[in-house]
Amino acid sequence: MNPLLDFSGLPRFSDIKVEHITPAVASLLAENRSLIERLKADTAAPTWANFVQPMEDSGERLSRAWGQVGHLHSVLDSPELREVYNENLPKIAQFHAEVGQDEDLFAKFKQLRASAEFESLTRAQKKIIENDLRDFRLGGAELPADQKARFKQIQEELSSLAAKFEENLLDATNAFAWHIEDKAMLRGVPEDVLAAAATEAKADGKSGWKLTLRMPCYFPVMQYADDRTLREKLYHAYSTRASEFGEAKFDNTQIIAAILKLRREEAQLLGYRSFAEVSLVPKMAQSPEEVLNFLNDLAAKAKRFAERDMQQLREFARAELALESLQAWDIAYASEKLRAQRYAFSEQEIKQYFPEDIALSGMFRVIQTIYGLSINTSQAPSWHPDVKFFDVRDASGALIGQFYLDLYARATKRGGAWMDDAITRRRTGAGIQTPVAYLNCNFPGPVTGEDGKVRPALFTHDEVMTLFHEFGHGLHHLLTRVEQLGVAGINGVEWDAVELPSQFMENFCWEWEVLQHMTRHVDTGASLPRALFDKMVAAKNFQSGMQMMRQIEFSLFDMHLHHDFDPANAQTPQQLLEAIRKRVAVVTYPPYNRFPNSFSHIFAGGYAAGYYSYKWAEVLSADAYALFEELGVLSKQAGQRFREEVLAVGGSRPAMESFMAFRGRAPTVDALLRHNGLVAA
Repeated sequence: MNPLLDFSGLPRFSDIKVEHITPAVASLLAENRSLIERLKADTAAPTWANFVQPMEDSGERLSRAWGQVGHLHSVLDSPELREVYNENLPKIAQFHAEVGQDEDLFAKFKQLRASAEFESLTRAQKKIIENDLRDFRLGGAELPADQKARFKQIQEELSSLAAKFEENLLDATNAFAWHIEDKAMLRGVPEDVLAAAATEAKADGKSGWKLTLRMPCYFPVMQYADDRTLREKLYHAYSTRASEFGEAKFDNTQIIAAILKLRREEAQLLGYRSFAEVSLVPKMAQSPEEVLNFLNDLAAKAKRFAERDMQQLREFARAELALESLQAWDIAYASEKLRAQRYAFSEQEIKQYFPEDIALSGMFRVIQTIYGLSINTSQAPSWHPDVKFFDVRDASGALIGQFYLDLYARATKRGGAWMDDAITRRRTGAGIQTPVAYLNCNFPGPVTGEDGKVRPALFTHDEVMTLFHEFGHGLHHLLTRVEQLGVAGINGVEWDAVELPSQFMENFCWEWEVLQHMTRHVDTGASLPRALFDKMVAAKNFQSGMQMMRQIEFSLFDMHLHHDFDPANAQTPQQLLEAIRKRVAVVTYPPYNRFPNSFSHIFAGGYAAGYYSYKWAEVLSADAYALFEELGVLSKQAGQRFREEVLAVGGSRPAMESFMAFRGRAPTVDALLRHNGLVAA
């Protein structure tokens, strides 16, 4: 049996081969199309049982199978897989466009919405029907026939362009390698990073060290390498990835232009002024102007703190590092030196206290305490030997959910960190389906030192926060109690609220009550000293103004790009970004910096006209966490409320309603500013 067509349990990753993909896609598309024709021909009045449920069942089979293919494309890419993935991607996009434009299906949903049965449905079922009606309109169901055909074509082209954007970025990242024989050039670089670079060089049959643009190598080198020329060369390579400065076949410039043109055309076909307006229809924000006002107001509050951060960094670099002119490739290096001087510790020192096993068990302890759950290792077929698998159980021992954990960076894996769903909770004829999640990061793995000993993976505090962040997404997916697929877990949650549970989890990484149980020095076995923790907390808001303005810069670029940017006025996306940087950025970027060409969030990752969500959800998450500050960091009472009012309900009700049910009031920006130290002393 084709493993992609086996839905009896967990994905059969050890059995899936490239040659299974096309037959599975063909079979499932045929199954879905056949069902839809049968449903449309049925003259009986549409009900949940005879209409919505069969579509949900059949659609889930397709999304689960294609989700496994997409997941492998993200974590274990190969030329063969890429070719078959890109061959089938337009077929999937075409099918979804067909369904989204089907007037007969749309009519049946409208008929069900107007029927007497609608009032007797559960809130979750009603929400799914309302969402489907909205999505039919956004899918072009009300367009005339000729415009429908064009709309469908646009969806297929956009899917292919997004995949190509991500592939170009991965290939451009992997195309760069710098072999270094002179260890003096690497002075300052941490030993574990050097060991990993030596291992990379050895794998190529070379001596010395191999530097790459993958984050476990790139970032610590930029942070610690004393050689300024080395930092500049790496920065240039990293900031020009997938641009005209590299191999032409990896250049994303024309792909960006094509994506923006197609999104603009899509919005016009639907009768909207801009793609940003289309993007905001299923979100909490009501209009692009509302988002821009939110961002500009936040910028006005944060910019003076960012300017203060930058001025202090320039003065320190001039006085202590003999850097008269601080450049972009000096920022991470000078910042780390200033942090070490000001707070008497370095990121590298902290990292020694976060071996992987201790960091994980500490995170699981938080979940066990506030939600009454246990997390234990389990077994499942996986796509790589490094992948771990876990069960989540309640106090009675009943299985609540499961998740895969793929922590380490590798050449076949796309960058960044993300959560995705493998299986979503819902009620079937056989009972409740157990939800399963993929949690993916790009952390450095274990390394073999010069003495031949293998040291465990060590995480920086920032990486621990990333781990908590993605686990927050995972809990949102796993702890849902909704029984209908369309609004279970993160499904149906407004995009600008979906980061609430993830950013909320990051707060625990700053609590002594948590960290004292999730640290152990890799060599001595000692817990993190309280004095060192106090220094970390004192440094928590180090350069928070600069960090806030950087996120606002990206968010403003994204919103303007998709709302009022007009390429007809001879401006390029790069020029738009430069204009925004002149207004809000405190860092001066070199003219060759091509950030848009690697901005996968908005060109390949679903955040188009939605990147502001990170800042808005941060407002929600900071305000939500403030209740834990009031009731106790590991408060079971607050944890139970958060689980019931936010995590359990998924997308079955508006996110603002869920927040207010948890907090008892509307959100305010006060906690966010306080947590980031962006309030006057």
